Amino acid sequence: MEIKIQSVGFKADAKLKDFTTAKINKLDTFSDSLINSEVFFKVINTQSDENKEVEIRIAIPGNDLFAKKHAKSFEEAVDIAVEALRSQISKMKGKQEKK
Repeated sequence: MEIKIQSVGFKADAKLKDFTTAKINKLDTFSDSLINSEVFFKVINTQSDENKEVEIRIAIPGNDLFAKKHAKSFEEAVDIAVEALRSQISKMKGKQEKK
């Protein structure tokens, strides 16, 4: 699966990109119909500690999966977003099996 990573307003280091790529690649074990994904990292100007935002969009045939999460660190936000996407993949597979 092709993974595009973009950071808005800062330059993401290789460690963060590698971490994100590894987490997203694990989603391939839940579905073999994942085409590509786009990841956006943003730092939000708020008073909250949870000012790191991650958006992940995964293209699949007929639809897209999307997760947008906030956390204290980008790694934590990626973990939460990937878990949300895993849940969406499971629900999607469940609906397909019922047909």
